[in-house]
Amino acid sequence: MKKLTIIIALLASFLFASPTFAYTVKSGDTMSQIAVDHHLTLQELASLNPQIKNLDLIYVEQTVNTGNNENTGNEENKENTAKQEMKVGISDYEKDLLARLVRAEAEGEPLEGQIAVACVVLNRVDSPDFPKTIKDVIYERGQFQPVRNGEINKPADEDAIKAVNDALTEYRNVAAGSLFFYNPVTASSHWLDSRETAVVIGSHVFKK
Repeated sequence: MKKLTIIIALLASFLFASPTFAYTVKSGDTMSQIAVDHHLTLQELASLNPQIKNLDLIYVEQTVNTGNNENTGNEENKENTAKQEMKVGISDYEKDLLARLVRAEAEGEPLEGQIAVACVVLNRVDSPDFPKTIKDVIYERGQFQPVRNGEINKPADEDAIKAVNDALTEYRNVAAGSLFFYNPVTASSHWLDSRETAVVIGSHVFKK
């Protein structure tokens, strides 16, 4: 009888244990995109997959661990990012301004890259080295080319608006703490080359 009880207990623990969520890599996947899709930062995804030594080198059919309880993680992320949005205190005007900057800086880039551009501005608001509002960060002298060439005055498109909304909610950490970004192919100045690279998305390199 005691043996039967132990067997039943073991079966119950096996059947009702929290599953490990695994994702199978498909063609075109990147670790950054997998992290975004599963509401994780790139660092969190990397820590869940110590077997992946090079985050830029994954292959089709490879298994990537995405956590133990995705639903709980989602709720925590939503709560944390809601607090972040309250901390920023963003107005409708500043949301529109940020979306216009995203369109001007990242039109044609993947959505993840557009979100990351918005996150850079939000990261600057949080940083002691930059102004404390989205408007002041965007209009700080010499920071963003669209301010200098007038592109900032053109309306935002749907992709840019979505990118800003995503950056203010569950995708707040896509830029991995970056304070700068640039396209190394088209940049006229390469002073950012020496700074630590946080993530590369599309044509943009995001730097801390």
